[in-house]
Amino acid sequence: MNDTLSISLNGTTDLPRGKIATIVTSLEMRAPPAALAVAGAPAQLMLERMTARQMPRYLALYRALGWRWMWFSRLVMPEAELAAILDDPAVEAFAVSRNGQDIGLLELDRRVVGEVEIAFFGLLEGAVGQGLGAGLMKQALELAWTSVEHAGADTAGAVPVSRVWVHTCTFDHPGAVRFYQRCGFAICRLGIEVVDDPRLAGHLPMDAAPHVPILRRS
Repeated sequence: MNDTLSISLNGTTDLPRGKIATIVTSLEMRAPPAALAVAGAPAQLMLERMTARQMPRYLALYRALGWRWMWFSRLVMPEAELAAILDDPAVEAFAVSRNGQDIGLLELDRRVVGEVEIAFFGLLEGAVGQGLGAGLMKQALELAWTSVEHAGADTAGAVPVSRVWVHTCTFDHPGAVRFYQRCGFAICRLGIEVVDDPRLAGHLPMDAAPHVPILRRS
């Protein structure tokens, strides 16, 4: 099967059946926001670190958050590979809870020395619109901008963070880019991602991400 696609830069490109495409927007900040002055009420939210032992909880949150927005990368990943990520000391995956109930997911990836990717960030639908997203971002940034110890020939000792970044796409919440910009991120890159539709492969239910059309294979 041909895995390449020639894309017109001045018009429309037809996708093969069974494929979906999205525009990916990457955003970054090169210094912490002034006094981390992100509005919100982080005291309402509790963060609990998850490792591979909590994989069922992690995947339950991932599915609950992501089915609306076409999150599927963790669902197609071999279990051993996901377990290695969750147990990697450079990856911090947190269940976000309020009043004892899980309502969100936050994952920070420090595997590139000196950089932190906010790999996953989200709240369940019932927790949206209450100012909790800004509070969670405040906590995320406080954690992300903390220097960490790295063991290695060239990276022994505490390594300062020089870049925090996040990405979103046109499958995601339509307000995501504006939210990240309000939190101090600036757009740094745009890309096009073409993948097999995970709904057709059974990784997501057929009613997931209803705003994304399904082009069935013949």
